[in-house]
Amino acid sequence: MTVLAAVQMTSGADKPANLEAAFRLVRKAVRRGATFVGLPENFAWMGPEPEREQNAEPLDGPTLAAMGVLAKELSVTLLAGSVLETGAPGGRLFNTSVLFGPDGARLAVYRKLHLFDVEVGDGQTYRESAAVAPGTEVVVAEAPLGKVGLSVCYDLRFPELYRRHSEAGAVVLTVPSAFTLATGKDHWEVLLRARAIENQTYVLAPAQQGKHPKERLTWGHAMVVDPWGLVVARASEGEGVAVAEFDAALLAKVRASLPALKHRRL
Repeated sequence: MTVLAAVQMTSGADKPANLEAAFRLVRKAVRRGATFVGLPENFAWMGPEPEREQNAEPLDGPTLAAMGVLAKELSVTLLAGSVLETGAPGGRLFNTSVLFGPDGARLAVYRKLHLFDVEVGDGQTYRESAAVAPGTEVVVAEAPLGKVGLSVCYDLRFPELYRRHSEAGAVVLTVPSAFTLATGKDHWEVLLRARAIENQTYVLAPAQQGKHPKERLTWGHAMVVDPWGLVVARASEGEGVAVAEFDAALLAKVRASLPALKHRRL
């Protein structure tokens, strides 16, 4: 049986403390039966902008190396939600999500395509593209439970990305996020459920929740959504994990009884 778990945490500027929390919550999810665990966006570091570059790492840096070791130790599929990766064009960084298999091997690397350059009315101005370069590839990974479509946070607002995942055979969509409080309270669940319904897939949505440096507030509500669009697990406030079974029979039933994916004309 495959069990999905979406981790919810409140990362800050203390990287070792963030990593301790991530390890602890992944282990908690595994104790609850999880075999596929997802961490949120920026799980390793979510501090003030002047410290961003010194907390970025290459793909073979210590943070992702430790995630591979953890996946192997626990024999789980592990989504390292996202980290700041060095080496992007123009001296910028990538916002990078990495999926590890139960043997600790890297299954896929996805660099966030859509960058968060917005003013949402919460007193903050977000200009992700000032320091982060967009990725260029849609990524669907082969994992033990089937194909997994990778995305990060703001990508959630672009349904064409998930349609590409669906066309490639994805049965799970991952959306590690740090949704703002202002947008999350109105849009987070609606968008996650829409992506699940449109593509008849499970959606695994780990999340940041709470207060971060520079008065940044995130919505949380990490969740798992099933292919019918029902929220089958949700984290409450603070640290936690949302755990739910990946039911392959349910997925097949939904796709057979309402074959919308086969009815597409565009």
